[in-house]
Amino acid sequence: MKSNKIVIIALIALIVAVVSIGSVSAGLFDFLGGNSNATDNSLDGKEINLAAAASLKNVFDDKLIPMFQQKYPGVKVTPTYASSGDLQTQIENGLETDVFMSAANKQMNALVEKDLIDNKTNLQFLENKVVLIVPADSNSNISSFDDLKNVKGNIAIGDPESVPAGQYAKEVLNNTGIWSDVESKLSLGTDVTAVLNQVAQGSAECGIVYATDAKSTGDVKVICEAPQDALKTPVIYPVAAIKDAKDADAAQKFLDFLQTKEAKDIFVEYGFTIHE
Repeated sequence: MKSNKIVIIALIALIVAVVSIGSVSAGLFDFLGGNSNATDNSLDGKEINLAAAASLKNVFDDKLIPMFQQKYPGVKVTPTYASSGDLQTQIENGLETDVFMSAANKQMNALVEKDLIDNKTNLQFLENKVVLIVPADSNSNISSFDDLKNVKGNIAIGDPESVPAGQYAKEVLNNTGIWSDVESKLSLGTDVTAVLNQVAQGSAECGIVYATDAKSTGDVKVICEAPQDALKTPVIYPVAAIKDAKDADAAQKFLDFLQTKEAKDIFVEYGFTIHE
């Protein structure tokens, strides 16, 4: 009987030791960053206002904002999506923003010049491609940008005055020598999503968008990428904190999150390239 008690006591001691070791190991694992699902309450009650190019809406809404809010369950991320030029103007006019992610350097640089960006956080982050698209069910004979000279219907592009995708489209059309041939056929969208919708719905015979936008729907198909020598300006997406961000620490944590491997993998999944 006495020996049974000794065995039971030994088993209990062993169980307590295993549980204790497991708890210490788990804590050490989390401390070393091994647990990507660990939550952080340091942003409880805070709000991060994100101003991002329209071409980023899907990746942020579908994946990245939910992932960030899972990591920081007490924070709220409020996004505003529009063309980068429109967002630039809104920020200049006082839009409450903590982080700005543009689809081109032009708009970011304009805000830097006006001392509205915390320039030490300014990062050349993503790259994209410019592609020619038609409706998914189209029987068009278009096979290259040069064929746009023969298009009878509308050609949808972003407004070059304010939409980076439109500025890139104009650059391609100029450098391929066909701008004057197609200018009268252009249907200008307020952002790249509007261009995508025109083509998807068939109100435009074709359009010029980013590769990531074309990938986001089955309603269009890609004919080709812009010729490499026709696009002198790389399609770079910079991201930075606003100089007068409501909470600079919260904005920095969001920027840090975007640069994690898990976030970068999501950008790649959605068709972006990480700019190295």
